[in-house]
Amino acid sequence: VQLQASGGGVVQAGGSLRLSCAASGRTFSRNGMGWFRQAPGKEREFVAARSWSGMTYYGDSVKGRFTISRDNAKNMVYLQMNSLEPEDTAYYYCAAALGINAGPQTRYAYWGQGTLVTVSS
Repeated sequence: VQLQASGGGVVQAGGSLRLSCAASGRTFSRNGMGWFRQAPGKEREFVAARSWSGMTYYGDSVKGRFTISRDNAKNMVYLQMNSLEPEDTAYYYCAAALGINAGPQTRYAYWGQGTLVTVSS
């Protein structure tokens, strides 16, 4: 079972990036999926999650700017990030929950490696 995040890079403040998370080894179409981030010297922070039913949750700092989506047929999860700010600079990780639900307090059993997003001012 593997989750592979990609799409990170360097972008100017106000710009956009789209992160992708590819799942392999099994299907996650009935699992809740989430995105987290961790900046250097800071704790891991919840960013967004999407349950199997389509319910979405966002961290307060990204509400209105980030959108999580998924393509179950492709076993993919995406994070569209708009109006990026220097404070969004971090490693971003995708994760899969054991069950169908996903939210900030959900237990995530599978984690991908991070992809680095750097937002310059």
